[in-house]
Amino acid sequence: MIRELDTVVLTHDIEEHGLKLGDVGTVVHSYSDGTAFEVEFVTAEGETVALLTLIHADIRLIGKRDGKR
Repeated sequence: MIRELDTVVLTHDIEEHGLKLGDVGTVVHSYSDGTAFEVEFVTAEGETVALLTLIHADIRLIGKRDGKR
């Protein structure tokens, strides 16, 4: 289950915001019915790239192996 403040991974590109599959964001709000989430994507410097309303199919929880090579 995805909750507020969870770290999530984008499951596809969102070109109009410059986001790519695998980009990492933080859930800043979860709607009460659990079908949509406000997700913030930031740069390494902490600058917000995008704050988007996404559905469950757009994101997944970050896994233990994400980021490992």
